[in-house]
Amino acid sequence: MTNYIDEFRDKVVMQKIVERLCTYSGRNIKIMEVCGTHTMAISRLGLRSLLPKSIELLSGPGCPVCVTPTSYIDSATELADNKDIIVTTFGDMMRIPGNESTLLYKKAKGCNVQMVYSPLNAVDLARENPNKEVVFLSVGFETTTPVIALSVYKAKSEGIKNYSVLTANKTMPEAIKTLAGDEELAIDGFIYPGHVCAIIGTDFFSYLSYNMEKAGVVAGFEPLDILYSINTLVKNITEDNYILENMYSRIVKKEGNIKAQQKVFEIFEPNDAVWRGIGMIPNSGMGLRDEYEKFDAAKKFNIKLKVSPEPKGCLCGEVLKGKKRPSDCKLFKTRCTPENPVGACMVSSEGTCAAYYKYGDGQIS
Repeated sequence: MTNYIDEFRDKVVMQKIVERLCTYSGRNIKIMEVCGTHTMAISRLGLRSLLPKSIELLSGPGCPVCVTPTSYIDSATELADNKDIIVTTFGDMMRIPGNESTLLYKKAKGCNVQMVYSPLNAVDLARENPNKEVVFLSVGFETTTPVIALSVYKAKSEGIKNYSVLTANKTMPEAIKTLAGDEELAIDGFIYPGHVCAIIGTDFFSYLSYNMEKAGVVAGFEPLDILYSINTLVKNITEDNYILENMYSRIVKKEGNIKAQQKVFEIFEPNDAVWRGIGMIPNSGMGLRDEYEKFDAAKKFNIKLKVSPEPKGCLCGEVLKGKKRPSDCKLFKTRCTPENPVGACMVSSEGTCAAYYKYGDGQIS
């Protein structure tokens, strides 16, 4: 059998790219990776420590659980108190702290909170429990939104009326556009998320590169994927070549996944969304269309999201914007640990704080 992975882990080629990058002597360059999987890979591989000080990698808001505001968590834990409701969610959401509690704590207290691996499992649960309302916590970027849309479509087509979703779905383009326009951040280029681009394609990011003069690369997640991308970005930035290069063409196509896009926009429509640490970003969320409002948990249970403060002392919001590193937070590795997380960035497997806690800072001092 052909091994399609080893060629992206060639140590000799990796060494050559690192040596080339270490010869860079130009102005300081800031590159942001906007995918939590990239953040974990970069930290696990220790790539920051291999780069010269003049090439800085910033971690962006690429963790969907992390950017979900505290008010949403508070609403989810309140739903769990209702004995007639089964709250279903992906695993990372269980331990995200709200102002008063977590879903894991609610489950320990006897509330019916269940972890599922797919929203389709939640639809099955609704079918098997006709006397209970089943709510799926709909959190995710473009990568997971298609299967959530499919779950709503499936429930409607089967006449399952006791299934609904509490939406906090986000889309990356408008958030990246907001960060690209932040003069304080002064980002020179972006490593774009391969998973997201596999769904939505590359057109928007091409627009962003050209119109906002930010070089960009769509990258995979293996060591050479990332190193090639950094090398390409440094070259294009120094040459004022503001283009998008797709270096993950084995997965990402220009047009993306048309069938997934069609299903999403059949069920969902863009809306304004609050991002933890960033605030309200117009048209960066996805809400259910009117014809599917019977599956909207917020409307079904009259949920009004309240403005909830972030935990005192937690810098998760600033970390998500790339303006602070986890080590800048006084709670990091003291009060805030994976066993006792204060902020969402320490909980999620794609969170920047979790990555830095597990693998270290990786910056050259």
